[in-house]
Parts: sequence; C-alpha cells; structure tokens
Amino acid sequence: MKISVRNLEPTKVKLTVTVDPEEFDPYLDQAREEIAKQISVPGFRKGHVPGKIIDQRVGFGAVAGEAVNSAVPELYSKALEEKKIRPMAQPELDVKELPTSEKDDTKVKFIATVERRPEIELPKLDGMTLEVPKAEVTDEDVDKRLDNLRQRFGTLVGVDRPAKKGDFANIDLDAQIDGESVDSQEGVSYELGSGKLLDGIDEALDGLSAGEETTFEGTLESGDHEGEKAQIKVKVNSVKAEELPELDDDFAQEASEFDTLDELKADIRKQCERDGEGRQANEARDAFLDALKKDVEIPLPAGVRKEMIEERLKQVTADPEKATDEQKKEAEETTDKELQDQIVLDTLAEQLDVKVSQMDVTNFLASIAQQYGMDPSAFINAIVQNGQLGSAVQEVGRSKGLLAGMRAVKFTCEGKDLDLTPFLGEDEAVEDAEENESVEAASAAAAVADELSEQDEAE
Repeated sequence: MKISVRNLEPTKVKLTVTVDPEEFDPYLDQAREEIAKQISVPGFRKGHVPGKIIDQRVGFGAVAGEAVNSAVPELYSKALEEKKIRPMAQPELDVKELPTSEKDDTKVKFIATVERRPEIELPKLDGMTLEVPKAEVTDEDVDKRLDNLRQRFGTLVGVDRPAKKGDFANIDLDAQIDGESVDSQEGVSYELGSGKLLDGIDEALDGLSAGEETTFEGTLESGDHEGEKAQIKVKVNSVKAEELPELDDDFAQEASEFDTLDELKADIRKQCERDGEGRQANEARDAFLDALKKDVEIPLPAGVRKEMIEERLKQVTADPEKATDEQKKEAEETTDKELQDQIVLDTLAEQLDVKVSQMDVTNFLASIAQQYGMDPSAFINAIVQNGQLGSAVQEVGRSKGLLAGMRAVKFTCEGKDLDLTPFLGEDEAVEDAEENESVEAASAAAAVADELSEQDEAE
C-alpha cells in the first residue's frame, strides 16, 4: 500500500492511498462469500458458489464495489496509523480508481481528506513547579452555607403588602405582539430578584400588591417568537415572604444530628474546608493546563470548531442564526478552550504512553450512567451502537493523562509543597496496565456491555 500525504492546512490533510492487488484480493474474496450467501445458483448450495461463478452472475464490478466498501475504511485506518495521523473528525472518502475485471491490473486508489490533531510540542514536565493559591475558609463562607440550610427549612407566608426583592409572587402572564396574544401562563410562582424569567419582570413586579397588574416590554426567550420584543401584561395573584427559623440549638437539632448550634457550625466549617481543598485541586489542574499551553501555538480544526460552536448555540437558542453577539462570543471562547484542552491532553497522554484499559472504560461509562440514573448495561450498549466508544476511550485517556502529568510535576502553596494525592491518587503500577486488556475497538466495549448484561440477569 502506497500512501502520500499532503498538508492542506495545519489541521487538515489529504491522503492518497494506492492499494496493491494482493492487498485488495482478500476483500474481493470476502465480498464473493457474502454475495454467495444472498443469491441462489442452480447446481450449487447457497453460500457455496465458486468465486468465478459469482463474478459471472453479478458482474465483477458489483463484487469490486462490495469489496471496496469494506476495504477503504480498514485501509484508511491503517494509513492513519502508519503516518501517525490522529483524526479529529470523520473523513471525506473518494474512490478514484477501481479494477473493472479480474484481469484488470488497475490498482484501487482512494483519497481521504480529514481534519487532524495538530502536532504540538509541550513543555517538559521534569522540574516544573506550579504555585497554587491557598484554600481559605472565612466566617462568611460558613454563614452563607448556614443561611442556605436555613432556607431549606424556611416557610412561605402570605403578606398583605407590596412585593419586594426576595418575595415569591404568584403571577399570570400574557405576552402580546401587535395587540395579539402569542403566549400566556397562569399561576406562575416567581422569586423577585432571581432574574430567571424575563428581562424587566423584576422591575415590573417590584412594589405591586396582590390584585394589581402592569405591562412592560420584554424579549421572549422561548417559543415561536423567541428573540422578539413583546408587550407583557403581568398580574399579581398573591405575595408571599420567606420566613426563616431562628439560628439556635433547636434549629441545629432539627436540621442536623448535632445538639448545639456551635457543633453544627464546626461541622459546616469542616465541609467548607473540604470543599476548599477540592477548589484548590481544580485550581492546580487549571494551572497545569495553562502551563502546558503557555507559549504553545495550537491551531484548531476549522470544521470541528464550527460544528461545536453550532451545537453549543443550539443549547441556548432554538435558532443559532438568531443568537446574540454575546452568545456567539461565549460559544466561540468556550469551544476554543475545550478544543485546545483536548489537543493538549491527547498529546500529553500520547507522550506519557498512557494505556486505557477495559476496566477504565467500564468504570467511566458506569459512572456516567449512574449520574443520569440509567442502567449501566443499557447505557454502554447505546454507546457501542451509536459508535461513540472512541470518544469514551479518548475521554478516559485524557483524564488518565492529566492525572499522570500532574503527578509528574510539583505544586506549592505559599512556598510549601502541596500534597494533592487525595485527588490525584497514587502512580499506577505498570503491571496493572498490562493485566487489563487495552480497549482499541468497539468489540471491547461490546464485551463490557455483555458482561454487565449477564451480571444484571444473574441478579
């Protein structure tokens, strides 16, 4: 197999692959076997028709067409591996030449155009030291968490006064465009000041009492008229204020397993300290990624970037074309950072020779299934059937590469060594990686799915 590579862009290549006849012959034989199972030829049992007869009955061109459908994807993957090209999207495949008869010595030739991961040089990890801010816990942090706990035990009490920030109003809404009602809702409970409903509604409700109504102009955020200006009529049905319990020992006993408020506060402070350590670990991660990206030019694949931005905009607006400049800017910045991080972590995992095991992928997918309340077996089967196994393996590889990289550098806080072992774990033994089967293809994930299915049936 002859492979020529032409760089179209820093992140896009065109591979021209020419296949020798002896490499293509096995695919022709396989195609003949498959066709033999589907046709009936007098004098031969189904599935046992000789290849020459198959060529005569359906034509060599049909056989070659069937063969190339199987050959091109496999040969394309081999070409990527041989040239060490890491694709970031599905390729555009174009078969240019194909033999028309068994005696035709024309070689199979196809072109694959694909966006690839750019080759970047990361800084050396040896000797890298990164400073991380101290995780401080203040009295305000404790009080804020204590207030949140109080709100969980708070009650809403009707009040006979105008609504103000923090109150809960039961309201009816009617949006009109050019005097015609386009959307209406009744009995909506809304917290003044939360800013979760419509722009301008907080100002409109402030000072209104039960039974009063007003009209304001706002932008509709959903429905057929999303993004359009409308006159919105709002009526207040009732106003309720939140009544919070007193902060005393009785509250501590009701809200926790502690007998006194001081004991509850002490426990909350410990929780804040643990959360602070978690934030510090996240800051260490961000500092590590920033250090890897510093002074490194990372070209991004234009096609992949465009698709990701469009998908992100679809999550915030029904019609991406109507997205605001602010929404577009946020989608672009988020996408650029995500792609840069992916490229850096994939490169890091490759340089550190990170191995992804079958158990790694099992645990990863099972944890996601648990987060969404799904059956692990069904979830993994869906991943396999949808062809998303490769993405799962990549995510695991990135995560393992990140942890391995962070374990290889030194973190300090206020000049002292910072131990992140509780978050990074210990170095994995080489033997553990060798014992586990490496996940390289969908068949491995299918085996995982089958294993989980069998476990579920046994239970």
